[in-house]
Amino acid sequence: MAELDDRLVRCFASVFPALPPDQIRTASVESLPEWDSLATVTLIAVLEQEFDIQIDLLGSPELTSFEAVQNYVRARVEQN
Repeated sequence: MAELDDRLVRCFASVFPALPPDQIRTASVESLPEWDSLATVTLIAVLEQEFDIQIDLLGSPELTSFEAVQNYVRARVEQN
């Protein structure tokens, strides 16, 4: 799972380039003012491309932190 986590960190870094690498794993909607609806849609697109998964936009409200995204992606990747 370390590879998945590294890829996920790179996805976050591409969507939030100003976020220091040591803060990516603790990032959340509450802690990151630039994580708005547009950033969420961008992050979803990046994740779909990187992991070859489909993310339901109606399910995206639960994707409000690195940890939540990590759990969501891990579950989808394991299903495939």
